[in-house]
Amino acid sequence: MEVETGVGLDIKTALKQVFGFDKFRGNQEEIINNLMSGKNTFVIMPTGAGKSLCYQLPAIVQEGTAIVISPLIALMKNQVDLLNGVGVNAQFLNSTLTKTEMARVKKEVLAGEVKLLYVAPESLTKEENIGFLKSARISFVAIDEAHCISEWGHDFRPEYRRIRFIIDMLGNLPIIALTATATPKVQQDIQKNLTMEDASVFKSSFRRHNLHYEVRPKVNAKKQLMRYILNNKGKAGIIYCLSRKKTEEIAEFLRVNGIKALPYHAGLDAQTRIRNQEQFLREDCDVMVATIAFGMGIDKPDVRFVIHYDAPKSLEGYYQETGRAGRDGLPSECLMFFSYADIDKLEKFNKDKSVTERDNARLLLQEMTDFADFSVCRVRQVLHYFGEYLDKDCNNCDNCNKPAEKYKIEEEAIIALNAIADTEERFPIQHIADVCAGVQNDYAVSYSHTKLDVFGKGKDRTVKWWYSVIRQLSIQGLIVKDLENFGALKVSEEGKKFLKAPYPVVMSKDHDYSAEQMDVENDTDDKEPIRGGAAYDGELFELLKGLRKKVGKEKNLPPYVIFSDVALEEMATIYPINEASLMQITGVGQGKATKFGKPFLELIQKYVKENEIETEQDVVIKTTGDKSKNKIQIIQQIDRKMDIEEIRDSRKITMSELLQEIEMICFSGTKLNISYYIDNILDDDRQEEIMDYFMRAESDDIEMAMNEFDGEYTEEELRLMRVKFLSEIGN
Repeated sequence: MEVETGVGLDIKTALKQVFGFDKFRGNQEEIINNLMSGKNTFVIMPTGAGKSLCYQLPAIVQEGTAIVISPLIALMKNQVDLLNGVGVNAQFLNSTLTKTEMARVKKEVLAGEVKLLYVAPESLTKEENIGFLKSARISFVAIDEAHCISEWGHDFRPEYRRIRFIIDMLGNLPIIALTATATPKVQQDIQKNLTMEDASVFKSSFRRHNLHYEVRPKVNAKKQLMRYILNNKGKAGIIYCLSRKKTEEIAEFLRVNGIKALPYHAGLDAQTRIRNQEQFLREDCDVMVATIAFGMGIDKPDVRFVIHYDAPKSLEGYYQETGRAGRDGLPSECLMFFSYADIDKLEKFNKDKSVTERDNARLLLQEMTDFADFSVCRVRQVLHYFGEYLDKDCNNCDNCNKPAEKYKIEEEAIIALNAIADTEERFPIQHIADVCAGVQNDYAVSYSHTKLDVFGKGKDRTVKWWYSVIRQLSIQGLIVKDLENFGALKVSEEGKKFLKAPYPVVMSKDHDYSAEQMDVENDTDDKEPIRGGAAYDGELFELLKGLRKKVGKEKNLPPYVIFSDVALEEMATIYPINEASLMQITGVGQGKATKFGKPFLELIQKYVKENEIETEQDVVIKTTGDKSKNKIQIIQQIDRKMDIEEIRDSRKITMSELLQEIEMICFSGTKLNISYYIDNILDDDRQEEIMDYFMRAESDDIEMAMNEFDGEYTEEELRLMRVKFLSEIGN
C-alpha cells in the first residue's frame, strides 16, 4: 500500500500515517521546519535518536526528490527497504543495479515519483549522473554520516571532501548534514568543508539512557565471552574484532558452542556479506561477528548487546559502534574487553602513515586508553569527549555500579590549572603532567618551562597520577580543549572561578588492570548477572515474534520493518483485538495496521480466547471505562510532573490507594517517570542503595525489603522506589 505524499500533507499527519508516531522526539520537529524553510541544517544526534526521520519526513511532504548521500551500499538498501515497507517510494542508485534497473530508477525520479534517492559520494562524480540529477526536480540534499568529511574524525573518506563541489553543480539547494559522532573539532571541520558555517546547528545530547557500559580486562576472553552469550542466548548481538582472521575465529568458536553466529568483514565476497547480513536482519542468526566494516549499513533496532572483543581505534568509533545497541530504547549492554596489547597492535598499524596522521591516530588511541583506565563514570567520559558536560554520574555503567576508591584534592587542582595557565594554554595534557611533576625533558627546557614557579610543584606525585587528575578535572568542567590548537588545554570559566575560590574536588582512583586481571583469572563463577525484566506476556511476545519473522520472510523484509520489539511488547501487554486498538500501539500507524495487522490480530484474538484473558476492551465494556479513564489521568498527571501529593488530593484518595493505582499501571508494563518526586525525598546515594537491593533481591516483595533495611526506609518510600525500579529496569 503506497501512502499519500507531497505538498499539502501536514508533517504531523505524515508522522502518524507513515511512521506510526504520535509526536516528535527531541528537536526533530524544529529541524524539519528549519530544513523545509530552505535553510542549511547541521544535525548532531546520537544513534537511535531519530536522525533519518529529520530528512525522510520533509522529503515525503515536499515536491520533488531528496538526494541522500550515504557511504555504504548496505545502508542504502536497508533504508530503502524500511521506507518501501511503510509505502514510500525510495530508491538507490549504485553499482549493484543492472542497466535496466538503473534506467527504471532514473525514469521514476524524472517523473517525480521517487521521494528519496540514495546515492554514494562516488556516484555523484559520474558525468551521466550529474547530468541526470540536473534534469530532476530536487527538493534538498541530505549528507548522512557527515563525520566522514572530517580528516580529524575516526572514519575520514577523501571522496566526501568533494561533495560541496558537486552539489553546487546541481543548483542552489538546501543541505542537511547529519552525524551521530562529532567532537567540537570535527563539527567545525565539517561546516567549513561544506561552507555551512552559517547553518542552523541542532545538537542533541549524546547520552543514551538505555545503554549500560562496561569494560573488562581481556583475560580468558573467550571463556568470558561464552558465559555472556549463553546468558543472553537468543538475543541479537554484535561482536567487533580488529582483524578478519579473528572475526572468522570467534564466529566459528561460537558456532561450535551452539550459538547461531556468522562473520562479516571486507574479505568476504559481496554475495556472502549480503547473505550474512540478511540472515542477521531476519533473525536467522543471533550474533554477527564483524570488523568495523559492519554496522553503518544496518538499522536493526533490537540489538541487545554490542561487544568489543578487541579495543577500538578511537572513542568516537567506539561510541558509534556501541550506538547500534538498543535503538528501540530498551535496555542494552555495551561490553569491551580491554588490553594494552591491543593498543600496541593498533599503534603498529599506524607506523606507515604520515606524521600528522600518525600523531592524530596516537591521540585517538590515548583517548581510548584513558576511557578504559579511568574509573570515572563512563557516560561522563564519553559526553566530555563530545564536548558535553554532565554534572553527575549516570548510575548505569560498571564504574558507577562498582565505584572505585575516592579521594579529595584542592592544592593539586590549583597546581594543575596554574600549569595550564602559566604555559599560555598552548600545550597538551602529557606536557602539563610533566610540568606538574617536574620532568626535566628537552621539550620543557626548550620552552623555558623549567623556570616557571609551578614547575615541579607536584614532584611528590608521578606523571601518571597527574595525567589522571588533569583528565578528571577536564571531565568535571574545570579544563576545556582548545578547538583551534588540537590537543591543547585551556582553563575553563568554571576553572577560573575555582582558582579564585578553591574547594575540595573528588577524584577516583584509576583501574589497576594487573590486579583486575588476576581477579578474572581466578574467577570460577560461571554465572553471568542477568539484568532487566519484562512486565508483558512473555509467551504471547514469543508467538508474535515468530509471526513477525514469518511475515518478514513472506514480504521479503527484515522483521522489524513489520513491527518493532517495543510494539510487540505493548501488544503482549494490552492485547489489541481490533484494528482501532492496534493503531494505539507505539509505532503503528494506519498504513502498518492495514498492511501487516491482520495476522497479528488473528493470533492475539486466538491467544486471548484460548487463555480466557480479559482484555482492556472487555474491561471498558463492563466497567463503563471509569477504571481505564482513572489510569490515563494518573499517567497524564505524572507525565506533567504533578506533585504526587497533589494527585492524591485531587483524586480524594489516600496515599496508599494512589500508590496501588500507580503500581497497577507500572506492573502492566507502562513506564512511569516519578524521579522528579523521589528526588525531593531521597538523595542519590539512598536511591542507589534501594535500586541495588531490588536488582539483587529474589522478590520485589515490600515486606522483605522493609526487613532487609530494618526500618531505615518507610513503606511509602520503598513502594515508590519499586515503581522507579520496575519502570527503569523492567518496562
